[in-house]
Order: sequence, then structure tokens, then C-alpha cells
Amino acid sequence: MLKKSMLFAAALSCMVTFAFTGAAMAAGAGAEVLTLQTAEAKKPAVFTHKKHQDIMKCAECHHIKGADGKQAPLPEGQAPAKCDSCHNATMTNKKVDSFMKAAHENCKGCHTAGYQGKNGPTKCPDCHPAKK
Repeated sequence: MLKKSMLFAAALSCMVTFAFTGAAMAAGAGAEVLTLQTAEAKKPAVFTHKKHQDIMKCAECHHIKGADGKQAPLPEGQAPAKCDSCHNATMTNKKVDSFMKAAHENCKGCHTAGYQGKNGPTKCPDCHPAKK
């Protein structure tokens, strides 16, 4: 019984998340600041979504799996799926087989390459602030 309740709660949580994400995408907006937490992360990451959204297109970070099985840009107006729907233990690319690994790869890659000629933060405390 407890297992069914947990499964129902998880499914309901996903549906609510997708509903709010879809509404935000349709309005062309997202949360101002997001706290990204994974089961394996020691500390959550604080992500300035609005700041990034002001200088980048959604598809520069959000993507889908193309027909060839490779990363493809998220189509305009389509709500992104949760990252761990693909970035999980079933993924063959072990470099990005979790949301945490994918986020580190994507964020650090962009910040190191220098978006619009500027490098972004890449050190742990930059995104994972110490608890107060």
C-alpha cells in the first residue's frame, strides 16, 4: 500500500511540475532563481535562470533526443522534459548519465568556453553555496 501511495505521489508531482513548466514556457518565462537538487548531490545548486534566459535562447541549454539518438535543440515553444528522464542510469553515455553530470558538463562547458566573450563561474562554491 505504501509503495502505491509513493508511486502516486511521485506521478502527481511530475504532472504538476510539467503543467507549471508548460505554462511558463508558453508564457516565454521561467523561474527567476532555481534550486537544483538531486538525490546524489551533497549540496543543491542555485541557478539564476532569469539571468541566463535574458541572454540566451532556451534551446541553448534545453534539448531533446533527436531521431538519430543524439542531442537536438528543443523546438521553439515546447516545454522541456525533466533532465533525468533521459540523463539516468539507462543512458549509454556515462559522462552524462545523471542530471548532476549533465548539468556539470553543460554549465561548466559553456562557462569555460566563454559565452559572448565572458567566462562564467566554474568553482563549486559559485553554484553550491555553503549552508548558513
